Amino acid sequence: MYSRHHRKSRVLFALSDVLLTALAFEAAYLLRSLLPLTRDFYLNTPLKMLLFGIAALSSVIFCLWVQVYDRLDGANPYVIFRETLKQAAFNAITLILFEYTLRLDLSRGFLLLFIATQFLFLLLFRWNAGSLVGLIRREFGGQHYVLVFGEGPAAEELARQLRTNASSGTNLLGIVNHPDEVRGKIRDHIVDEVLFAVPPERLSGLEELFLECDEEGVRTRLSVDFFPHVNSDVFLDRLGPTHLLTFSATPHDEIKLFAKRIVDFLVAALALLAVSPILVLSAIAIRLSSKGPILFRQTRCGLNGRRFRLYKFRSMVVNAEALKEQYAHLNVKKLNFKIPNDPRLTGVGRWLRKFSIDELPQLWNVLKGDMSLVGPRPATPDEVENYERWQRRRLRMRPGLTCIWAVEGRDHLDVDTVMRLDMQYIDNWSLSLDSRILIRTIPLVLLGRGAN
Repeated sequence: MYSRHHRKSRVLFALSDVLLTALAFEAAYLLRSLLPLTRDFYLNTPLKMLLFGIAALSSVIFCLWVQVYDRLDGANPYVIFRETLKQAAFNAITLILFEYTLRLDLSRGFLLLFIATQFLFLLLFRWNAGSLVGLIRREFGGQHYVLVFGEGPAAEELARQLRTNASSGTNLLGIVNHPDEVRGKIRDHIVDEVLFAVPPERLSGLEELFLECDEEGVRTRLSVDFFPHVNSDVFLDRLGPTHLLTFSATPHDEIKLFAKRIVDFLVAALALLAVSPILVLSAIAIRLSSKGPILFRQTRCGLNGRRFRLYKFRSMVVNAEALKEQYAHLNVKKLNFKIPNDPRLTGVGRWLRKFSIDELPQLWNVLKGDMSLVGPRPATPDEVENYERWQRRRLRMRPGLTCIWAVEGRDHLDVDTVMRLDMQYIDNWSLSLDSRILIRTIPLVLLGRGAN
């Protein structure tokens, strides 16, 4: 399926969620009103609208956040059941927290009926959504006739993908490899679009055929699998009147990245308020236990190599940098300087390191936008100078407080594994992945596991 069809499916599922949530809400309200219970149940109109709005909004936001809608189109029944159950559970938690915060004293029977009814309605709809989406495309979009131009594995793969979408109204007319065959098909048959799967050396000889298709109004698409950008997404952009074929080896969805920044700002602001007593006590402990500044400031490399000042609680003696050469033989890392049970640590500093309290001032870096909650850990300029070319791609993501390797082993991992996991994060980034990493980080920090 084309990516634009996926986008349309997401819109369809989101709209259906709102509609089915409204039906489930009214059904649960009616059922609860009819139950012969001792306690009368009634919601005034403003409260009903507020509760429904919270339920519908939380359902859609959850599905967009963890990409539920992307897994529903054509998914097997078990996947649909699992994702819908997650959504219902999240919605239940949201409503309970909302009720507790506003002290609404809602009927537990109503909430239970609503969550169960919503789950049932969504499940039944989604189990039949595949055929429904195909029906909508066929009836309202018409049959779509596609011709593949090319030969070899690339053309065969395009044809295979098109055949799998036959139920949605896509019809493969065949595979051809000569311009005259295309002209004949366009003349004698209905051809909505032509997909070209040819090596780059053939493109210049096909310019006239592209122009003829353009004059005929036949849409053309060009497979770009021959470009050697194995890590890149490919999309078309435009700068003024100029069309640009764009390759991006890092996340490029500006809306999702903006959402990530909003979450970073809000969570960092709330976290700074929540841990302010710990910050104050740590600062006092550092001041009383050893001479020197409370904060350790160091230049690090941020997004695309931008330099920024990173903040940490000072956990070492004042002349720790000067002692590096003396303890260089104990270093166990290739790129950065890391000593197990570092003798330069102060007594308080060793405790701060164990529970990652020394990293808490970096919440200010997150608030400022130098860092993110989740992302590759920020490197020093001298570390970056020693990067191999492929390793520099980790700079294309805003550095974070935690990351995949932080929850997979932290300081016990070698540099090659760290780099591999950072690339894995960049290639598979999503808002839901950030959420999972944050959730896994919390118990590790509280238990003091993995840090030196």
